[in-house]
Amino acid sequence: MRLERFRPRTLITIIGTAFAAYFLVYYLTQINLNMITSAKWSWTGVALVAAMMSYVAAALMLMGFVPEKLPLGRTVLVQFAGSFVKLVAPAAVSGVAINTRYLQKRGIPLGQAVASVGASQLIGLAFHIALLLLFAYITGSNTASSFTPSRTLVLTLLAVAVVVLIIVSVPRLRRMITARLRSLFSGVIPRLLDVLQSPRKIIEGFSGTLMLTLFFVLCLDACVRAFGGSLNFAAVAIVFLAGNAIGSAAPTPGGLGAVELSLSVGLTLSGLPGEVATSAVLLFRLLTFWLPVLPGWASFAHLQRQEAL
Repeated sequence: MRLERFRPRTLITIIGTAFAAYFLVYYLTQINLNMITSAKWSWTGVALVAAMMSYVAAALMLMGFVPEKLPLGRTVLVQFAGSFVKLVAPAAVSGVAINTRYLQKRGIPLGQAVASVGASQLIGLAFHIALLLLFAYITGSNTASSFTPSRTLVLTLLAVAVVVLIIVSVPRLRRMITARLRSLFSGVIPRLLDVLQSPRKIIEGFSGTLMLTLFFVLCLDACVRAFGGSLNFAAVAIVFLAGNAIGSAAPTPGGLGAVELSLSVGLTLSGLPGEVATSAVLLFRLLTFWLPVLPGWASFAHLQRQEAL
């Protein structure tokens, strides 16, 4: 009997399909069908559009930190392909890996490809922290007259503390953060300086980074409204930013479990009824994590046939 080795993409497809099947079955068992059918479809449509636009924003973000010219359409497909890769890798790793591979296939040397992706991640982190502080200040200022910190601000501080604790206590994460900081001064900064010489690239990168976060926040806010809930937009933004940070630190594929739990707890602590918060989070994850899997797989297969990945 002849034995043949599996090719890497075959293994990725098999493992990805297995993870998708397992988690999708579990996920569907958690959905309250009565609540889903009662969703306001107009707001669900808004959430869907926002979720899809996040891939365009992610493409602009990457294009802005690569001095070389990249086609928008293909770069968007790469971001969709990344949604499929998330099934087999932690959220913080999958996007970096597939974008680096894409840049290599575009003829960019490995060192410069890694530096470009690292630069986009660095600016994304800076925007993440800045927006978190901005929205925390906005929500906190609403309760300043009573000298009592808002629940959302307390949630933010707790989430940051949890992320720091996870990073410090897990050796693998500690080594990963150390490696990223080390590479920052060896390749990312020079690459950023190249990008900063082009106003067009600055606009692309910074606008893409900002829009990526805002589209996700808009999607979550629309999901909340789809089930009759209503929260201050700044509060929803903080819940998303904190939950996304926890999900990025989690070692599970796509932050599964960690994201759902942190978003549900955050929305509940912000004042939403538990059932509404849970339903909104499940709809949000359906639109941003599960729904893109099929087009992500199609994009992944197409790009591989075109030798773009």
